[in-house]
Amino acid sequence: MAMKCIGTDAVTGAWLEVAGERAIQSVEELIAKPETGTYLAPGFIDLQVNGFAGADYCNPETPVEMIAKSLEAQFATGVTRLLPTVITGGRDEMLGALKNLTRARAELPYGRAMEGFHVEGPHISPLDGPRGAHPQRQVRPPDVEEYKRWQEAAEGLVKLVTLSPEWPEAPRYIEQLVGDGVVVAIGHMNATAEQIEDAVRAGATLSTHLGNGAHSMLPRHPNYLWQQMAEDRLSASLIVDGIHLGASFLKTALRAKGLERAVLITDAVMPAGCEPGPYMLGEVEVELWAEGKVTLRGGDRLAGSALRMDRGVENLMRLAGLTLAEAVTLATRNPARVGRISHRQRGLQPGERGDVVEFRFEGGRIEVVRTWVEGELVYGRVS
Repeated sequence: MAMKCIGTDAVTGAWLEVAGERAIQSVEELIAKPETGTYLAPGFIDLQVNGFAGADYCNPETPVEMIAKSLEAQFATGVTRLLPTVITGGRDEMLGALKNLTRARAELPYGRAMEGFHVEGPHISPLDGPRGAHPQRQVRPPDVEEYKRWQEAAEGLVKLVTLSPEWPEAPRYIEQLVGDGVVVAIGHMNATAEQIEDAVRAGATLSTHLGNGAHSMLPRHPNYLWQQMAEDRLSASLIVDGIHLGASFLKTALRAKGLERAVLITDAVMPAGCEPGPYMLGEVEVELWAEGKVTLRGGDRLAGSALRMDRGVENLMRLAGLTLAEAVTLATRNPARVGRISHRQRGLQPGERGDVVEFRFEGGRIEVVRTWVEGELVYGRVS
């Protein structure tokens, strides 16, 4: 059945009827406020999600059926495009995870919602703090040949790679990936201002989860956080769960980057959407707490998040004082532009993909009603 939905454009405030199939075919303005009382927006885009609803994207053995359930769970949060993220691991393990995700994308009815893949690591800082929860023994220098093996395993679908600029090999490696059309991000670093500058000059365009994957204590200045915030050529992704970043840092980062260069991500891991308790992320033991925090077991070091994109949009308004229109833009058009996702950068316009989310918004809370991926209803009921 072709997509047809009516509501208030969450970004422009216009009253709309949106119709289409794989692409939006018509967007008609209405003269009266829709009785639905709902808002419409392009479907949310998550550029960094390591797992969800019990599915670990980094595990080569994760069944395709579990990946399907994880996609369904994310559709219920308004997500229509995501970059499943494979983090630092053994060479064979990372290749296996990419092959498994690629197979799932091909086999699942809505596998195309996996726009491509994000590889975070293994070329990150080996130091405690910047390394985060990535296993130290698997950290290694940038290697173009390893990257080529990733692309072979993923059938060319590695779209985003995060590395630390501190490696001497980083600039040449970045140039190679950018030349292939891959978006390169910097993160999990212990880099100098000069190394960050070299990375940006080589083509890096994004800071991965700015403010996290860092030392707990840093010099007042200079340090790699200030350097990234001051660098206008870098956009920044932000984990807005109220746990990874305090409100003051979040507001400062948004002011430094400008709303046009800020992107909401979840950095969700396998326990997201599950009951609190102990879990395994590959070889790493973690704990999901009732308040939504995911930590290494027996400590307080964060190991990804349990954030949902709809709650992230709410948190941008609650913690940073953004409007609904601004918060939605950080979850839709901005990640589409930064992640170079085609036909998703102009909002609700004819010719854009038929990725749409319909939701209610009351008392600062978003309730997703329906979600469409390329014109097909993947969550909710036909009204």
